[in-house]
Amino acid sequence: MKSCLRLTVLMFTAALSLSTQAADAVTDAVQLAYAPYRAALFRTNGKSQAEAQQALAQARQAWAGVVERFALKPPPPYDRDADFAATLGQVSAVYDKAAGEIDAGKLREAHETLEAARDLMAALRQRNGVVVFSDAMNAYHAEMEHLLVRGQQLLAGPQGLHRLAAQSGVLDYLARQLRAQAPAALLRNADFEALLKEVEASAQNLKKAALDQDATALQAAMSKLKPAYSRLFLKFG
Repeated sequence: MKSCLRLTVLMFTAALSLSTQAADAVTDAVQLAYAPYRAALFRTNGKSQAEAQQALAQARQAWAGVVERFALKPPPPYDRDADFAATLGQVSAVYDKAAGEIDAGKLREAHETLEAARDLMAALRQRNGVVVFSDAMNAYHAEMEHLLVRGQQLLAGPQGLHRLAAQSGVLDYLARQLRAQAPAALLRNADFEALLKEVEASAQNLKKAALDQDATALQAAMSKLKPAYSRLFLKFG
């Protein structure tokens, strides 16, 4: 339990550095609530039901604060979004469903359920013209997951190494976008820089293995993509 609390405090501190980049109160609040959400995602990807319950309880509490403050009367630029309150409610419903799954010991199912909250928050920002660093992280995550799911299929098919080389180029580009889109405050953070370099290296190693047509190196490189991303996402995503 104490380790879960320490993790949340560290992530909250990181979120504070991100929140200074936003231009409105809603985005600031959502970004602060995003830190305990990331912790809940991380804990539901583990094996401790108690830690997952605690992490999700903190995420739900943080999100309830967002709903209480803004659902009825959001400030600009969200004030003209007819679906604003409904989206906040949908995120709450995701948390409610995940809580039931955790209570039933279904951590993997809860993790998959919680993924939907990330998409809802991103869609809320996008339709209101708000961009934050989390959007670059989400773009990388989506392509990484696509590659990991389809990578083995591509390798088994015709010209698999060539096709995977093309996919690796996309991921390498998105990794470079993480640095390009990162707020200046994060780029001055030594922990962020170290974790970002891990992600950049994992994408570069994948691309090199694919271009070298080295199937063994490619398998090894693919296995290192998600751990590197997860470490960066957990603290700064």
